[in-house]
Amino acid sequence: HNEVKISISDNGDGIPEELKKKIFQPFFTTKPAGEGTGLGLSLSFDIVTKGHGGHMTVQTESGKGTTFIISLPLA
Repeated sequence: HNEVKISISDNGDGIPEELKKKIFQPFFTTKPAGEGTGLGLSLSFDIVTKGHGGHMTVQTESGKGTTFIISLPLA
């Protein structure tokens, strides 16, 4: 394989399907107004995909948690 994969998992409630589609969009946040910019995942996604030519995906299951997978090509 010509890539390295990094996965980060939690054991939280998971991400509802209607939110999963939006989490990489700029300024999307589930926090109340004024408590967060919603740029963290968007910037991370752009750095991984545009800056390094990689992929960033999310796998989630209600009540069981979420896993983010970052794939980066080897130089």
